[in-house]
Amino acid sequence: MGYLALAVFVGGLAFVALLWPRGAEERRARALLALAWGCGLLSTVAGIGLQGAYVSFGGLRDALRPASYTEVLTTEPGVALAARGLLWVLAAVVLSALLQGGALTSRSPGWRVGALAVALGLLRSTGMRGHDSEGSEPTWGAVADLVHLLGAALWTGGLVMLTVAVLPRRRPAELASVVPGYSRLAAVSVAAIVGAGLVLAWQVVGSYDALLHTSYGQLLLVKAAVLGGVLVAAQCSRQWVRTRLDLAVLLRGEAATVRPFGYSVAAETGLVLVVDPGQ
Repeated sequence: MGYLALAVFVGGLAFVALLWPRGAEERRARALLALAWGCGLLSTVAGIGLQGAYVSFGGLRDALRPASYTEVLTTEPGVALAARGLLWVLAAVVLSALLQGGALTSRSPGWRVGALAVALGLLRSTGMRGHDSEGSEPTWGAVADLVHLLGAALWTGGLVMLTVAVLPRRRPAELASVVPGYSRLAAVSVAAIVGAGLVLAWQVVGSYDALLHTSYGQLLLVKAAVLGGVLVAAQCSRQWVRTRLDLAVLLRGEAATVRPFGYSVAAETGLVLVVDPGQ
């Protein structure tokens, strides 16, 4: 839940800031961002307790003990989780400013710089517990991990925002501006995910033999197959944008015209959620 909440929050903020400033005043978009923030904070707090129970070889009940939190905060994973928790608190300030100021705030350079700083901090604190330090080049691994998570967040969060908040409105002007913009953003995100993913995979696996004969290597192959399915769905979406978007705008977002694109985006979203960028 934590990775999904992070992706929806960071990707949703980017979607609103870069593609759809008016979304800051739309009920569904605001609710989605608030829900993602709440789930992100709760999963981080719960993660600290669960890590404490794991360290002390306890059960789920031990995750609720204050002592579990005290113990885990002296460990490296605990410090990373605590840093992420503080960043989620700062994210509340960013989100509150957006919800209060609406479209005007989403266009503000000051707010965008603050949102970017918090988003990168959240992504990096998540990567601190990932695979970036397991390879032979930790620095390159850390950079690749950040790029990988950022690309996944922009793609996944944008897809969810598009599916939940934009498409149901069927506003011609929004379809004409937001959908092509997201299509371009998704293409860049995919390139980042694939490139950074290859670097991370080779850092951890290290050889073709390990790729084929280790459990982690086989997991990577499964994720690559799922990513292939995502790319097929994404191609269907881009094909609709190229051939049917103008017609959808002329028909003022008539449901039958937009529905194929909605199905394609929904399939793409579901497949993306299967691929956990944090593992």
